[in-house]
Amino acid sequence: MDSCCANLNGNVHLVKASKQGFRNRGTGFWGESIRGSLKGRGLSAQLLKSLKSESRVRKLTPGASYSVLTSNINKESVTVQAPIFETPQAEPKNVASIILGGGAGTRLFPLTSRRAKPAVPIGGCYRLIDIPMSNCINSGIKKIFILTQFNSFSLNRHLARTYNFGNGVNFGDGFVEVLAATQTPGERGKKWFQGTADAVRQFIWVFEDAKNKNVEHILILSGDHLYRMDYMDFVQRHIDTNADITVSCVPMDDGRASDYGLMKIDNAGRIIQFAEKPKGPDLKAMQVDTTLLGLSKLDAVKYPYIASMGVYVFRTDVLLKLLRWSYPSCNDFGSEIIPSAVRDHNVQPPKFEFYDPKTPFFTSPRFLPPTKVEKCRILDAIISHGCFLRECSVEHSIVGVRSRLEQGVELKDTMMMGADYYQTESEIASLLADGKVPIGVGQDTKIRNCIIDKNAKIGRNVVITNGDGVKEAERPKEGFYIRSGITVILKNATIKDGTVI
Repeated sequence: MDSCCANLNGNVHLVKASKQGFRNRGTGFWGESIRGSLKGRGLSAQLLKSLKSESRVRKLTPGASYSVLTSNINKESVTVQAPIFETPQAEPKNVASIILGGGAGTRLFPLTSRRAKPAVPIGGCYRLIDIPMSNCINSGIKKIFILTQFNSFSLNRHLARTYNFGNGVNFGDGFVEVLAATQTPGERGKKWFQGTADAVRQFIWVFEDAKNKNVEHILILSGDHLYRMDYMDFVQRHIDTNADITVSCVPMDDGRASDYGLMKIDNAGRIIQFAEKPKGPDLKAMQVDTTLLGLSKLDAVKYPYIASMGVYVFRTDVLLKLLRWSYPSCNDFGSEIIPSAVRDHNVQPPKFEFYDPKTPFFTSPRFLPPTKVEKCRILDAIISHGCFLRECSVEHSIVGVRSRLEQGVELKDTMMMGADYYQTESEIASLLADGKVPIGVGQDTKIRNCIIDKNAKIGRNVVITNGDGVKEAERPKEGFYIRSGITVILKNATIKDGTVI
């Protein structure tokens, strides 16, 4: 009688042994089936030839099932090691990101009067676009597309200086490609981007190109959001849950919930309902138990909503199918594609993480000298590169690159974007002698609660405090707007000596 002895490591399914030999009948055993009698000469030769003798066993991959059979058929043994089922690891080379350049930017007007939202300066020396770009670089994602349409000149120039040329960030085998809105053949091709989804749809042929054939997942990002995030952790969660679409989210309170797309999830974490910026009863209907996101019961009461942060990851085939076949007339991800896809696809919401102090933000290298500070009072402020500060006070403010603050200036609760170029000392002296105003802030000027756009010229003894508490005002001919009580000095504007705003 034929016999077989099996040594088992772990709990696995075995190949059935019989007089006809080993058979793999869908039992889950990993390996080849061998047919024939154990006593037959053909089988003995096969075992000796293909599996080798016990003394010549080749190196085996951990977690794979294998067998060891000797030439003595009376001492055959089969060793089966438990297979290790591991979730596939997310690979940055298989991920491409699409950064959306934003629409008209009406909420940031007048800062967006001559630039796209992602090109708005922040933090003294950065642009908003640097945030998602830096997140991509820090995550190892080097295939980056940027879709632009409105006021894109400043944005395109910054991208070219920072991320494409030899003096910028080196991408190796990756790329940064700007996909500008353009007209193409056909009726649809004559229109501008109609929304976030339509912008991607109009360039769908790019993502089907041969060089992108290995892209398995596509990140959809906004170019004007502020956060830190390792996108590969996000993509890994997407893979772990076998999701078609994954939406980043944060717990949200009552006061701000109506400004976001809100979602409901089941106990398995799958999104079952999505509503874009609901109001009134529709808003209350979107309340959920946010302890599912790991919040304490106390915090869950404070934050009863799950808000989308506008960061999505799609399986590439799913995204192309949704845009081309399932919803060819839907133009926006947040208000149309995601709510529709929830019905038919596995949509997951991992908790969104804002901060990671180990990852830097990148921007255009300017090679400016250190800032020069002479007898100044600086409290809770950021002073950028290449500035000149003389006997002034700066409190709770940001001072941008190449800024000039003269003696007696008081800056409080203010963001000063800086300048694109320097004026020499002789140029400044000549302008002052002619009664004109040089770039920067003149002597004894007091500024509160203000945003000062680039290259602004603010004279001496000027007061900008909005002392009357005006909420909204439009004075473009005088060089400023007031938005939500904040005074905004326009780019290249001139505020004459002694002006009071």
